[in-house]
Amino acid sequence: VQLQASGGGLVQDGGSLRLSCSGSGLTFSSSGVAWFRQAPGKEREFVAVVRKSTTSTYYATSVKGRFTISRDNANNRVYLQMNSLRPEDTAVYYCAAVDMGNPILSSLYRPATYPYWGQGTQVTVSS
Repeated sequence: VQLQASGGGLVQDGGSLRLSCSGSGLTFSSSGVAWFRQAPGKEREFVAVVRKSTTSTYYATSVKGRFTISRDNANNRVYLQMNSLRPEDTAVYYCAAVDMGNPILSSLYRPATYPYWGQGTQVTVSS
C-alpha cells in the first residue's frame, strides 16, 4: 500500500489550497481516509476524515467551516480543500488510511488508528 500526498505550497493569509491524496494497493471507498498535520515542535493532530463506505465527514474544530474533505471513488483520491487559510495552519499535512474493520468515530481522530501514511506535503501560510 502506498499513499501519495500532494498540493502543498506557500500561500498568503486568507488564501486557498487543495491537497490531494492518491492511493495504490487499497480502495479508498472501502477505507477511512484522514488528513493530519504536524507543525514544528508539535504533535501530529487530526484535521479531517471521511469514513469508510459512507460520505460522512468530520473535522477538527479549528478547521470546521474552512476545510472540506472529499473522496473521488472513480480516481481513488481524497482531497482536502482548504479555504481562508491562516498562519496557524502552517504544517506538514499527511494523508492516512485504514481499511480493516470499521473503527469507531473517536478512534479516527488518533494517528495510531491508521496503518497507512503518505509522505506529507508542506503547507506554509504567510501573514
